[in-house]
Amino acid sequence: MQSRFDLLIGNVPWQGGASAEGWRRNGRKAECVNQGDLLVTETVILPLAQGRRPARAGDRAPVVAKKGRNGPGAKGAQEGGDVPHEPKQATPDVVPGKRATPAGEIRVRWAWVEAEVWTERMLTALEQGVIGGKWFSLMDKVYALPNLRQAFARVKANDGAPGVDQVTVKEFERHLEANLEELARSLKDGSYRPQAIRREWIDKRGSKEKRPLGIPTVRDRVVQAALRAVLEPIFERDFAAQSYGFRPNRSCKDALRRVDTLLKAGYNWVVDADLKSYWDTIPHAGLLDPVQAKVSDGQVLELLEAFLTQKVMETAEGWTPEEGTPQGAVMTA
Repeated sequence: MQSRFDLLIGNVPWQGGASAEGWRRNGRKAECVNQGDLLVTETVILPLAQGRRPARAGDRAPVVAKKGRNGPGAKGAQEGGDVPHEPKQATPDVVPGKRATPAGEIRVRWAWVEAEVWTERMLTALEQGVIGGKWFSLMDKVYALPNLRQAFARVKANDGAPGVDQVTVKEFERHLEANLEELARSLKDGSYRPQAIRREWIDKRGSKEKRPLGIPTVRDRVVQAALRAVLEPIFERDFAAQSYGFRPNRSCKDALRRVDTLLKAGYNWVVDADLKSYWDTIPHAGLLDPVQAKVSDGQVLELLEAFLTQKVMETAEGWTPEEGTPQGAVMTA
């Protein structure tokens, strides 16, 4: 966790052209499908922000270790002394085009994704690459009711505080289906608008300073969780192997195991750094550009920008941020 986009979205037919009897593939009639669901044989994946996810304010930068120098007589920096980056996170085996895939094989490799969103056909396209390297027609997956239900379940599990509307998770759940149907309708017709974010100041661990915490409304957290379920797999596969923060199936314990391995291998230099006020100053354009490189669904891009420019309420008055993202929101994790 880095618009003004008016890009083509919609459905595309099977390759092979049309006939009077409808779309055909290999001589057989087929229904139109979303481009995001098509299989392709060429991998066209662009790196997201050079393979790195933005660091959180107050978080430590990735550990950089350096092996000790040779004994007396060694000249200059030791050749190859820097710890080599681990190989880029291994991507799942690419399924060759036009060949049947064993049932469930891809699903096992991507077991953490939302099954309600990511079908095996979409996961195959994720592994092999989509036409042009960009994903179209994703918004319908965001507002699909099964995805919204799973999104609410994740929000409920976090049991967060209410936003500016003072609606709690329990109150939202009392009329859950009606609330989710309303969200789906507004996302579909483009009338959805995020509400303001409630800002609170909390103690910063190990310091006398306080840090701002942004608290979206429950309805907005549900939409953010649904959007994350759609977008996260697209970028997750390109993150660096040595990156452990806020990623599925990774934790600080994994990072500690890596440090232990490096120490035992003889690396004994550590760089410990902190980024000050990162979330308050992150440029919106720099965050959206890598997303635009992979996603061409204009509705999804506009929704992301709407979350970045949510009004912030700290007192009776509020303001619209021109940079930065709210700490505490689902989309910034």
